[in-house]
Amino acid sequence: MLTKKQLDLLNFIHKRMQRDGVPPSFDEMKEALDLRSKSGIHRLITALEERGFIRRLAHRARAIEIVKLPEALERQPGFEPRVIEGDRAAPPRGAMPVSGTGATDLPVMGRIAAGTPIEAISQVAAHVAVPQQMLGTGKSHYALEVKGDSMIEAGINDGDIVVIEEGATAENGDIVVALVEDQEATLKRFRQKGNMIALEAANPAYETRMLRDDQVKVQGKLVGLIRTY
Repeated sequence: MLTKKQLDLLNFIHKRMQRDGVPPSFDEMKEALDLRSKSGIHRLITALEERGFIRRLAHRARAIEIVKLPEALERQPGFEPRVIEGDRAAPPRGAMPVSGTGATDLPVMGRIAAGTPIEAISQVAAHVAVPQQMLGTGKSHYALEVKGDSMIEAGINDGDIVVIEEGATAENGDIVVALVEDQEATLKRFRQKGNMIALEAANPAYETRMLRDDQVKVQGKLVGLIRTY
């Protein structure tokens, strides 16, 4: 049986992973539970792991997978573990359902920088099978391979495949694919105030990049993550 704080934390992680596709940072957990220090979060995370509700991914900073939910939370619609283990390779076809698998075949459109922006890539490099429940109904999606470590505290690591819902708009806090000055593509958290846009990293080694809104085009937002081992 979970304590109220353990249940509150599990519910918060679950809701954030459903919304963003990645777990919240320890600072966000601490603020959500109104704790004074991150050591309290570490204790709660350890307790949830020992009880089999979550799994911390080895050698991955801040990477957490929800394994199961208590019955009260599991009745909430749409629960699925958001870190998917499996093979990246899939038959080289356009985005379409993969017969009999409950998955959709998405194009991997090259690499996206999670670090210093790299040249925008818009050609299909491979395909990947993605669970259909990760994809919004009636939406267009594509996948990108992450290059760099600037989003590790959001649970996104070098070599991960991110699933992106196409779109030209974003809300503050969304993790987006941003095209900078029509030349560089990067994966960052989006925040806008007035005519300025902040592209925020999730790694203290990287500075937030401030740009005018006419320098940034949103290409889509993160809805899922696929990791191989």
